[in-house]
Amino acid sequence: MGREALIRVEVDDSFAEVKAVLESTELILRAPLRRRFKTAEISELAVDGEVLRMRCGAETVVLHLGERAAASWAKAITTPPPTLRDKLGLSGGARVFLVGGTDDAALAGAIEGATTIDRTEADMIIAVVHSPEDLREALAALDEHARVPIWAVYPKGRDASFGDGPIRDVLRREGLADTKACAVSERLTATRYNPVTR
Repeated sequence: MGREALIRVEVDDSFAEVKAVLESTELILRAPLRRRFKTAEISELAVDGEVLRMRCGAETVVLHLGERAAASWAKAITTPPPTLRDKLGLSGGARVFLVGGTDDAALAGAIEGATTIDRTEADMIIAVVHSPEDLREALAALDEHARVPIWAVYPKGRDASFGDGPIRDVLRREGLADTKACAVSERLTATRYNPVTR
């Protein structure tokens, strides 16, 4: 989502010009009124002309956004963020061939009911990659199947023994282009690679 605006903000009896940032799961107010509100906990949301009014816990918050932005922010706050299943492209009945097992609850929940053991039925491959060997197994699955997108799922952060950079290098050399990324869980992230059409 990532909307932001430098605006007048009122929190109960306090007011100031602050940077307001609306992310998919929280509304952040920067100094001098520093606050973080989970969007799921915002209530009594109302657009009143050029302002957006809401209850955030015990506080009343008013954002002076302008008429158009107030309506847009209200819609964004009330629209649930896409699920991991949506982000992976599995909501429309797509089938996935899973390479490598997963003990990650978020990934397991997202692919539940969408997996197939027949590679020819798969609309995509999801490969859980922790090592060069895991990536070789994913490429073997891709070679045995029509050229479909592949999601590489791997540990986040600098402490990952085999992560984003090496995976990207190998898959680009194999004629795949990274086209989308999303968080999977607190410990895993994913990048989608599509075959490059020539």
